[in-house]
Amino acid sequence: MTALSVNINKFALVRNARGSNMPDIINISEKCLKYGADGITLHPRPDERHAKFSDLTPLQNLVSKYEKKEFNIEGYPSKNFIEKVINVNPDQVTLVPDPPGALTSSFGWDCEKNKSFLTDVIKEFHNNNIRVSLFINPSIKTLENLDIISTDRVELYTYDYAHNYLKNKSEAIKSYIAVVRFILNEFPKIEFNAGHDLNLENLDYFLKSINNIKEVSIGHALICDTFEFGLEKTIKKYLEITSK
Repeated sequence: MTALSVNINKFALVRNARGSNMPDIINISEKCLKYGADGITLHPRPDERHAKFSDLTPLQNLVSKYEKKEFNIEGYPSKNFIEKVINVNPDQVTLVPDPPGALTSSFGWDCEKNKSFLTDVIKEFHNNNIRVSLFINPSIKTLENLDIISTDRVELYTYDYAHNYLKNKSEAIKSYIAVVRFILNEFPKIEFNAGHDLNLENLDYFLKSINNIKEVSIGHALICDTFEFGLEKTIKKYLEITSK
């Protein structure tokens, strides 16, 4: 079974478009949890164009009311981000190497070039009892020093898989299987998350091909599906896949 964490950034983007609190992302997050989602993910960016740092504490307060539900905060580990995340103390922080103006997460960490930086950052989160997941490319070449960096999990950046799935799904998954096997052999304590452009069409094959994924974080596709099916039915459709 894989946990489903709903990324609510796009709901926050719609809210911000009118300068009001509609939709109320706390209310939407609560509905996601009541409909069965295992957690909530939020990725506040420096310009706060969708999720805001002021959303973090209310969301943490909400998620903490539910047993076995988790709050995951994504973002680039700037000094400001680190301080705010530690203050909120979520279940998990997912570190992404996004530059400040990035439209969306578009590549994973180079663990060789960022060894010292990531080691220090992760140690700081661990000192505050926050689990850390590291956003990575489906490439073994970028994974040197994972043992030194000491991340708890890695999140497989699934853009390449999703965008090649319709062309040849067996080829699209190959690099991900190779990375998972490499990590299991070299760093067996590290666990796996996955996210980016996973949807109702490609998620099942991914989870059947890599059956030890702890959590998938899905936002854009899930919210698009909500337009057609409604939020409750959409959550249930994703849970039918992740709960196998």
